[in-house]
Formats: sequence, C-alpha cells, structure tokens
Amino acid sequence: MRKLGPVLILLALIVLSCFGLAQAAPASPAPPCAKADAAIREQAYVPINGIEQWITINGARCGNPVILFLHGGPGNPLSPFADTIYAGWEQHYTLVQWDQRGAGMTYSKNRPADDVPLSLQQMRDDGIAVATYLQQHLGQQKVILMGSSWGSILGVYMARARPDLFHVYIGTAQVVNAQANLGSMYRQVLALAQAANDIATVEKLAALGSPPWRDPRNFGILRRFDRKYEAQVTEAPPKAWWQPAALYATPQALSDAEAGDDYSYIQFMGWQGDGMFSRVDLPALGTSFGLPVYMIMGEEDLLSSPAIARSYFDSIQAPQKGFVLVKRAGHDPNQAVLDAQWRVLREQVTPLLH
Repeated sequence: MRKLGPVLILLALIVLSCFGLAQAAPASPAPPCAKADAAIREQAYVPINGIEQWITINGARCGNPVILFLHGGPGNPLSPFADTIYAGWEQHYTLVQWDQRGAGMTYSKNRPADDVPLSLQQMRDDGIAVATYLQQHLGQQKVILMGSSWGSILGVYMARARPDLFHVYIGTAQVVNAQANLGSMYRQVLALAQAANDIATVEKLAALGSPPWRDPRNFGILRRFDRKYEAQVTEAPPKAWWQPAALYATPQALSDAEAGDDYSYIQFMGWQGDGMFSRVDLPALGTSFGLPVYMIMGEEDLLSSPAIARSYFDSIQAPQKGFVLVKRAGHDPNQAVLDAQWRVLREQVTPLLH
C-alpha cells in the first residue's frame, strides 16, 4: 500500500493540543473522498493526542459506511492481517485499522518506557480522537464502531462517552467485568479439566488458585488452558488469516510487535494484578446507550462468558439492540464469527444508515 502525499503534508502541519475528551483530532485540509465513487487506500502515521499513531484506511468506494475496528490484546493489532481476514468487505465498507497506543506500528514509532502507564481513560480519548479524525478526513458524520475482546472494553468506553460519533457499537467477545469474567473462566476451565480427568491441568490450576491474582503470569497460564479446551469444541480459523502482510513481516516489525505485546500485556494485567483490567466494570459506567448496540458471542467462549455478556446486554437501554450467539466459536475469531459480524452489518446495521 502507498502513502498519499496529502496525508504526509497533513502530518507536518497539524499540531494537536491535549484537552481530554474535548480534544479535537487533526483536521484534514480537504477530505480525500471528494467523490463518493472514488476508492481510498491509505496507510500513515497520524498525530493523535500527542503521539503519531498508525492508521490504515481501505475501501473501494468513499461513499460507503466507515468501520473503525478496535483490536484486542491490548497489543494485538489487526492491521497485519486485515487484508486477508476482511477480504471483500472493502467493496461495501471503508475499513479502518488503528494500532493503538503501545501496540504494533504505533509502538514502533513511540516506544514508551516500561514504567509509562496506559489507562482506560487515555485509550478512550485516543479512540475518540481517531474517530473524530476519520469524521473530518473522510467527510462522514459518523462511523461504525466494532470492538473485540479488549477492544470490546474500549468500545463501550468510547460509545458511552461520545455516541454522537458512531452509528452503532458492535461488541464481539464482549468482556464485562474483570473479576466476574476471570472467575468464570477459571471455574469453567477447571471443571472441564476435572471432567476430562486431565490431572496435569487440574494440578496446575490448583497451584494458581482462584483469581484475583497478583502475579501477571497467572492469566497467561490460564489462557493457555482456556485455548486448549476451546479448541476441542470450535472450528479453527484459516491458517492464512494469521500470516502478516509484507510490511509487518520484516524482522524489525516482528520484533517491535512482540515488544509492544509484552508492554501492553503488563499494562493490562499489572505487575501486582493492578493493571487496566482490574478496573474493568462496564455496568458501573451506566447501561443507557445513545446508539444501537449489538453483541456477538462465541457459544464456547470461556474468557468472555456468553452468560455474563447476556446479563449485561439485557440491562442495556439502547435505541436498537441485538444479541447473537455463534455455535462452534470461542473467544478468538473464526469464520463463523466473521459470518455473524457480516450478517449483523448487512441485515441489522446497514438499514439503520439510510
């Protein structure tokens, strides 16, 4: 993909001041989508809240609705894989991938010291600035907001703070409450191991003890067992999904991506179990949403329990809402999850845009 001259000029001219939620994203001198039928394909660093953050924009037609994807992790950007995973979507939507602060190409450009923290509020403000940038840069009043896993936490924060920026919020593998989700995950994996007479796993889980934990490694250990048992009852995604595009496959890019993953993981879990995740309690933010809300959950998801997500969903007040349970799917995306996202977009969301 090529960088466009106007974007490079934009980066040199824009200075972004820091005023939290009131902060404006960099304004485009002229939207690149002056013609609705023109294609757009951009990749560039954009100044967002004091640092340059990596954004890619890909669409066959500028007049199409814009989707802003919020990747999971934090620290696992979708940008290296998006062209393969979402092949064909760009015919109907303009797809935006954003490497969040501390992740991927954004981490490469802005390597924070290990003791520089991330916060939910900072990430929320970054996301709002990105959405405002897209609004101005693409000449569209609103964008579709899609978040998965960690991105589903961030998505709720963004949607509740600035519903005026978004047509709709779609949460996949929706996390709701740190202690509820983590406790449910531990109990379910332990029960599965006991039922399978998997003595080695049972002993390792017993050694961890029930969460919450102070050791950040414990979540990673549990996650490995979680994936083991989810894999037995779900369909694996195509292997081609996880082959990074050439730009992201250089030794330096791979090294930076791994370092960003490590940094973001520690910020998420905290050295003493006191990271961003420990403070996640979405119902406490309020359950009234000023935009439509949809949730897509894998039926076999052990990390973000469908039952916990359903209880949260039922409490939500929104102009429209929908809940989709996907068979043979777990926490990580597969083709069934992608198909469910596509159906929600085409059958539920797109009619709301007209």
